[in-house]
Amino acid sequence: MMASERDLMGGLAKGLKVIEAFSAEHPRLSISQAAEIAMLDRATTRRCLLTLAELGYAAYDGKFFTVTPKVLRLGTGCLATMPLPRIVQPLLDQLSERIGQSTSVSILDETEIVYVGRAAQRRVMSIALMPGSRLPAYCTSMGRVLLGALDISGRQSILERSHLEARTERTLIDMVALLAELEITRSRGYALIDQEVEVGLRSIAVPLLNMRGQTVAALNVGLPATAASMDVLVERYLPPLLGVQAELRGMLV
Repeated sequence: MMASERDLMGGLAKGLKVIEAFSAEHPRLSISQAAEIAMLDRATTRRCLLTLAELGYAAYDGKFFTVTPKVLRLGTGCLATMPLPRIVQPLLDQLSERIGQSTSVSILDETEIVYVGRAAQRRVMSIALMPGSRLPAYCTSMGRVLLGALDISGRQSILERSHLEARTERTLIDMVALLAELEITRSRGYALIDQEVEVGLRSIAVPLLNMRGQTVAALNVGLPATAASMDVLVERYLPPLLGVQAELRGMLV
């Protein structure tokens, strides 16, 4: 059912935009910074932030706001009701223990991937990743797997809406080259990233398929670049990833 404009709460919509402005890359925001990210005027953003602080969802030091653990109540309840995280987490834990590396599962949300499961052996990125964390889809191994599962127009549409910035000197940002890489990823059945998200990080990802063969999520292994060359990355970690992929195929809808 489509809601009419008079049924919508503009204040709630603006408040949610302000909450979404906080991320792993922007954990501390001034009013001006939050307003710019949320694309709202400064006065509205200030009221939203002060309301969040008053209700305990944000902390304020006089200049910067940070979200508090209480904000997790807004998302963890929803995550807990999703079958996918409950299904994949035990297998993630087992896989991570067996191979000695961090593993993750994510889904696609517009131009970003959202982590729904993670088993960390060690911290491999400068930012802490956990369920609910977001990263751009275009430059991540899981993102490329998920984008590769779309039809050509779907891939192009998302890339056109993405902020294609060179996060490192290796980041692929040319539209034609990205579309070609997505087709390669789709054809071979896995994605490889060599320090495109962050210097010193390599990863490999495979799609997670449901019983109908549709891609519903992505599974990856991330590790320091010094731990394995790209060839070794494929040789050592693709087989266990494919094993989990096969095990989950009959469990996902």
